[in-house]
Amino acid sequence: MRIENRLKERLRAGEKVVGVFVPMPSPEVVEILALAGFGYIMLDGEHGRVSPENAYPLILAAEACGVPTVARVGQNDRQVILKYLDLGIGGVMIPQTNTLATAQAALDAMRYHPRGVRGLAGGRHFDYGLGSPPAKLVPQLNDRVLAIVQFEHIAALTELDAILALPELDVLFVGPNDLAQSMGFPGQPDHPEVDAVIQQVVAAGRNAGVAMGTVAADATAVNKRIDQGFSMIGANAVSLLARGGRELLKAVTSA
Repeated sequence: MRIENRLKERLRAGEKVVGVFVPMPSPEVVEILALAGFGYIMLDGEHGRVSPENAYPLILAAEACGVPTVARVGQNDRQVILKYLDLGIGGVMIPQTNTLATAQAALDAMRYHPRGVRGLAGGRHFDYGLGSPPAKLVPQLNDRVLAIVQFEHIAALTELDAILALPELDVLFVGPNDLAQSMGFPGQPDHPEVDAVIQQVVAAGRNAGVAMGTVAADATAVNKRIDQGFSMIGANAVSLLARGGRELLKAVTSA
């Protein structure tokens, strides 16, 4: 397995990377999106049907195209996080990390001692015992992981600075839909009050030197998020498919 993590390298270099969330366990869909040129594939185990049991072929499909994968894990659970990481995925994102304690627990689960509490065993990360010894690989694997937590609730604003100061945090990923819900504006992620909080969070992230991520439905939204200061932006495979199909049908001249 390759140790390099191109997504993490690009974010560290200050590049803007547009990826796509994939909620269905389909290697073909992953491969098509990777070939289309997206910078990363986010396997969605929170709102989608991706799980540690079916994620391996998806990771391989993306890797075959030279595209890194990360997983949004539905549970802030050390064992679930471990299972994704042991498959060789490039990073993990934990939703609803609304307190310093939950963010710290998530980050601890992603890395080996002394930077975390991830369980260590042979497997794909260690080339099934056929590669370099674990003692040599552990520091490299710790640095390889892209550790992402999500800002999705207005209550997290009081602990934002403390979360951003966590040394193992690579990306703070803003979830506009859940943030809007927590502010009393369900279904209104573009509400001015929500947008004002997002701007505040991005500014804090910039001051802390933490890369910022979020979602965007279309090219206009992607450009807006880039202008706001986001560097890791995710579209959605389902929305892309639905919109593409609808636009085709609208353009068809009916007999």
